[in-house]
Amino acid sequence: MAVSARPARAPRGSDKVKKDKAAQTSGPRQGSRMGKLLGFEWTDVSSWERLVTLLNRPTDPAGLAVFRFLFGLMMVLDIPQERGLSSLDRRYLDGLEVCRFPLLDALQPLPLDWMYLIYTIMFLGALGMMLGLCYRISCVLFLLPYWYVFLLDKTSWNNHSYLYGLLAFQLTFVDAHHYWSVDGLLRARKRNAHVPLWNYAVLRGQIFIVYFIAGIKKLDADWVEGYSMEYLSRHWLFSPFKLVLSEEMTSLLVVHWCGLLLDLSAGFLLFFDASRPIGFVFVSYFHCMNSQLFSIGMFPYVMLASSPLFCSPEWPRKLVAHCPKKLQELLPLRTAPQPSTSCMYKRSRARGSQKPGLRHKLSTAFTLLYLLEQLFLPYSHFLTQGYNNWTNGLYGYSWDMMVHSRSHQHVKITYRDGRTGELGYLNPGVEPSFVGVEMGQCHSRPSIEMRLRKVFTQSRRWKDHADMLKQYATCLSRLLPKYNVTEPQIYFDIWVSINDRFQQRIFDPRVDIVQAAWSPFQRTPWLQPLLMDLSPWRTKLQEIKSSLDNHTEVVFIADFPGLHLENFVSEDLGNTSIQLLQGEVTVELVAEQKNQTLQEGEKMQLPAGEYHKVYTVSSSPSCYMYIYVNTTEVALEQDLAYLQELKEKVENGSETGPLPPELQPLLEGEVKGGPEPTPLVQTFLRRQQRLQEIERRRNAPFHERLVRFLLRKLFIFRRSFLMTCISLRNLAFGRPSLEQLAQEVTYANLRPFEPAGEPSPVNTDSSNPNPPEPDSHPVHSEF
Repeated sequence: MAVSARPARAPRGSDKVKKDKAAQTSGPRQGSRMGKLLGFEWTDVSSWERLVTLLNRPTDPAGLAVFRFLFGLMMVLDIPQERGLSSLDRRYLDGLEVCRFPLLDALQPLPLDWMYLIYTIMFLGALGMMLGLCYRISCVLFLLPYWYVFLLDKTSWNNHSYLYGLLAFQLTFVDAHHYWSVDGLLRARKRNAHVPLWNYAVLRGQIFIVYFIAGIKKLDADWVEGYSMEYLSRHWLFSPFKLVLSEEMTSLLVVHWCGLLLDLSAGFLLFFDASRPIGFVFVSYFHCMNSQLFSIGMFPYVMLASSPLFCSPEWPRKLVAHCPKKLQELLPLRTAPQPSTSCMYKRSRARGSQKPGLRHKLSTAFTLLYLLEQLFLPYSHFLTQGYNNWTNGLYGYSWDMMVHSRSHQHVKITYRDGRTGELGYLNPGVEPSFVGVEMGQCHSRPSIEMRLRKVFTQSRRWKDHADMLKQYATCLSRLLPKYNVTEPQIYFDIWVSINDRFQQRIFDPRVDIVQAAWSPFQRTPWLQPLLMDLSPWRTKLQEIKSSLDNHTEVVFIADFPGLHLENFVSEDLGNTSIQLLQGEVTVELVAEQKNQTLQEGEKMQLPAGEYHKVYTVSSSPSCYMYIYVNTTEVALEQDLAYLQELKEKVENGSETGPLPPELQPLLEGEVKGGPEPTPLVQTFLRRQQRLQEIERRRNAPFHERLVRFLLRKLFIFRRSFLMTCISLRNLAFGRPSLEQLAQEVTYANLRPFEPAGEPSPVNTDSSNPNPPEPDSHPVHSEF
């Protein structure tokens, strides 16, 4: 800590003592090319005992302690946000009928008040880890609740959350509390003491693997060809590049190729002394950009904090040495570290030469086995084939970051009563469907009205993973009997596009998933294959999209032989047609009881307000596209443009005639008595207010945006603290009356620090693993 006790000032000759100590902690002799490049000699790894001696070589603890402090701080900030402490009551409300997706079905959340206790323990563990207070115990107090919460919900898995758990696991075993810690203040033996080299090696190896494996995964053809993150180049951060490059070339060269090269080279750039400054520049720029591009919590800052691990371990002492002397009294120690029993010394300080003990051998074995396991796990999908879908494995431990982007065009959940045979449909939530289709979810079709926005689940990730789909179907089979559906059979029809391919089914819609076989170690038989043979069509699809006007939309479909798509064309779509690109289909107009077969290149108009079915009758997959114009939306845009033009004419004096009373709000900007404005005028006013608010926020000065950001974070931490206090009070003294509890929760939800008129968005904190989908371009990047 900053107030670490200092020993008496060193006497004369202490410089020589420091050099002697440095000689004992240094690597190979000067002049060795391998020693200068890698930090060790070939002879150091030529035998098991030499390797043990190398990895237990005494090393300065300063750099490790700084990382411990920064990582603990990031976790303290992460728990109320991405771990979800601020919204815990929404996720684990007692008595809530909800389907969950743990790694093991035996894992279930505790009652809500006990979940708050679990999070409190995790928070205190992160705080103790940061301060180096009861360090080992604090690491365990953070580690166990963290992995419990992590394994409790597969839908929130991502690479960086997995990485936090790995880093916390490593920190539990290393001696990161030997410098700048409360433990050092209380125990002189641990104060400013050496740490073995493997403490650094295991952390450096982990960060190197994250970068390098992420680069290897980006050698995927979709990434190299620029399809994975195609829309990312539209962000304002890439505006400087678009001064010299087109948006398409910015996406290909800057987003994809530079991202690939950075991931492949970052670990090497940071490892070698000569290239480390260059690595720092590129890595820092990369993570600062990511912090603006994605809602990924503390991940960019954790990676920034990990970069100095590759520097010389004594870099904090050198930094302190350049500070003013008065300030140095408040900063960590700059004196040389003392001996530690964790290390092996080549030359004796107070005793003879040291031979490897069991502790040293075990730590060496742990380092090697851990790093080998981390190299193997991203490629272990041949063992866990049940978790393989269109992408391999449960997302989160393969470091295939941003490689796959998905758009979900339609999700249909069908249930059948096992006794009566009655069919019904469950509304899976707000999903954009093919050309405005509800596809059996309404329009006089039988359905169950569910109380939740999404049927018994708060997540969308189940749509892409067979294991989660099986868990979801099993859960629905337990819950639907409460709604008079006996022995339910559940069928899913899920249409997905990955990396700008055709929309296609990911699972067989004819299979009852409740009874379907699934094993973590066997291939899922009801998984439909990704139509890779159709990937070359993506260039043609982009050409078709670019040839259309702003009011015309297109959806590209690919389907398997023997299957059909049931579709409903909304009445808003006055000009809808289907055109066949490949294969052969038969289109059935349900109301007219008429069929028409389409060959390649042929098209037909589809009536609005009616169902139709598209049967794939060719022996190979069919490809077709819907082309449609939302005539209602076009007419609305024209009317709004007319009102805007009329408003501008009145303001500049070119329109001299008086406005009708119902149009007077156009000038006033709001309704102030008088006749009720038409719905069109009300829509125009709401649109104008929204545009003005966007413009105001966009042009707000930096300090105003900073204050808004801090107030938003303050609300998250304030609510986390108050809700935790309420739950801990409930555990200690019992729950009060419902009226008092409601008042306390209402108080916790207040935003007393925000200015009047400031909108209070719902669920804007980063703890929500499933942010709302946009209505257009619903691309979910698996990040």
